[in-house]
Amino acid sequence: MDPILITAVMVGFLGGVHCLGMCGGVVGALTFSLDPKVQASWWRMLPYQMAYNVGRISSYILIGGLFGFMGASIGSIVTFLPVQQFLQVIAGLFMIALGLYLGGWWFGVVVIERLGQAIWQKLSPYTKRLGAVKTIPQAWLYGLIWGWLPCGLVYSMLIMAMSSGGATDGALIMLAFGLGTLPNLLLMGVFAFYFTKLARNLWVRRFAGLSVILMGGWQLYLALTTTV
Repeated sequence: MDPILITAVMVGFLGGVHCLGMCGGVVGALTFSLDPKVQASWWRMLPYQMAYNVGRISSYILIGGLFGFMGASIGSIVTFLPVQQFLQVIAGLFMIALGLYLGGWWFGVVVIERLGQAIWQKLSPYTKRLGAVKTIPQAWLYGLIWGWLPCGLVYSMLIMAMSSGGATDGALIMLAFGLGTLPNLLLMGVFAFYFTKLARNLWVRRFAGLSVILMGGWQLYLALTTTV
């Protein structure tokens, strides 16, 4: 498996404490919009939670493909390797900033996340038009909109997708990242209380933050030691 895809999966998984904090309200709203009979049983709720998350990951794949295409287009105009290295450095720095945020040491990433609020404010009203979730396809549509929620974790992966060299590679990176986030958010939908409590644990957040910082440092090392 490509190391960059492994990194994307691990960032998605270790950044789960951020996902639970950022998306906890969304997951809760989606869960409570289900029929009470569905909510009463975790195995009835699971297909809907899967549909939400497949929709979310579908958005990631689409955006990743677009960013990969953009990066490749820039590379066709100028020498691609320096551009790719620059984007990889930015991605590494963003991951370090995100790790500092997860660990509670620095909160600069919040400013960048707020920049994406304009997009989310335009998209979120569409969830109200869909009404209460009654079918699996409807749950998927909700998830498709959820994928556009402003998130520093997603932004760092999109920069990596842009440096990948093409639309397909960019889409694969975002697919790998989305799969990494899946266990946390899927279980969050079924066992919301327990996982919200876990995400707020200081040592859990610090472990996740330090892990993401180390991966960001590794990304920087790879970018800066790449030769023509």
